[in-house]
Amino acid sequence: MKYGIYFAYWTKEWQADYKYYIKKVKKLGFDVLEISCMALRSVYLKDEQLLDLKKCAEDQGIIMTAGYGPTKEQNLCSGDPAVVKRGMDFFKGLLPRLQLMDIKVLGGGLYSYWPLDPAAPMDREADLERAIKNMKELSKIAEDCDVTLGMEVLNRYEGYMLNTCEQALEFVNAVDSSHVKIMLDTFHMNIEEDNIGAAIRKAGRQLGHLHVGEQNRRVPGKGSLPWAEISQALKDIDYQGAVVMEPFVMSGGTVGSEIKVWRDLTPDATEEMLDNDARGAVGFLRHVFEN
Repeated sequence: MKYGIYFAYWTKEWQADYKYYIKKVKKLGFDVLEISCMALRSVYLKDEQLLDLKKCAEDQGIIMTAGYGPTKEQNLCSGDPAVVKRGMDFFKGLLPRLQLMDIKVLGGGLYSYWPLDPAAPMDREADLERAIKNMKELSKIAEDCDVTLGMEVLNRYEGYMLNTCEQALEFVNAVDSSHVKIMLDTFHMNIEEDNIGAAIRKAGRQLGHLHVGEQNRRVPGKGSLPWAEISQALKDIDYQGAVVMEPFVMSGGTVGSEIKVWRDLTPDATEEMLDNDARGAVGFLRHVFEN
């Protein structure tokens, strides 16, 4: 397995200097940096910039993965054909750019939109049907670009379509593509699954990407999740993909607002403190997962 972390652990906005974080995570002992496609809409607009990022990652020996939460205006399960077209056009433009950077995994609630608006109308059955249909179409482009799409299983407060691994398994089986897989996250699983290890085993070979973090979204090793059980489940399915931490510990900014971090989980955190916690967490995961 390869071990990674999401850049937004250190930031309060979705845009950042990814080269800075590529070099940082290398020094901290990680193999993977996960970036947000939000910055590819506003900062990294030219192919030359993407190739520069790719070279930086290659020079540091870092693998990049990508995450994205589609906006309401890009919702692939919408009943509005104009919204679906906007979403499909966005992804059709995005996937070749990820291919250019040699990014092989794009994860998130790609089948719907994020963050969830609980006041918006929801028709899960109809939305699910549209999402499967449109993901089948998008999967063909993903296959051509060799980018695996991770269907992230979200808790009830952040999504209404795929809340459990079982629901995600039904979804990816219906799409039936080599490049559409399940994406699990221990934070969300701790809310929704009866047993985290059993859910991982249920995903089996369809598990394409894994996010990890504690029950309150601190780095692994700082909370109460059953890491030994999670480790054994991953071994049982012979998971060889990336294990990417997605901790959110700082309030403020767009990130804190959208993730709903209303208090600093690491009070008065300096960058050095955050670095030390990240370094300790990746060491913790390597110890638990590899022994």
